[in-house]
Amino acid sequence: MTDNDRQAIPLCNSVDLQEGGLAVPFDVVYGGQTLRAFAVRFEGRPHAYLNRCTHVAMELDYQPNRVFDDTGQWLLCATHGAAYAPDTGDCAGGPCRGGLVKVAMSERDGVVHWHTSHLLQPIEF
Repeated sequence: MTDNDRQAIPLCNSVDLQEGGLAVPFDVVYGGQTLRAFAVRFEGRPHAYLNRCTHVAMELDYQPNRVFDDTGQWLLCATHGAAYAPDTGDCAGGPCRGGLVKVAMSERDGVVHWHTSHLLQPIEF
């Protein structure tokens, strides 16, 4: 798949992603499985990941769409405390087994988009 084959899928308005705030959830097909993903804003830029902790395959949220720790500096798995860097998804501490699966993002004209890839596709209705 080339970059020209990648699709930009509108996710939300830019104002919906607040710095260190609630995540915007969305569903994707990753490697043939339907999974939840989430987008956040960190240091002014949108970032998105599959909502799947690398320690145990569970969603990170401790309350709906709450994936940041209290400081707004780390993505935190509520179940076992694995911490991830919001800008890269890399393991930053706790019982991680590698980093989160990153979803390519872009932002233009007040809209945040996620991008498909060979493994990552939108859900077909």
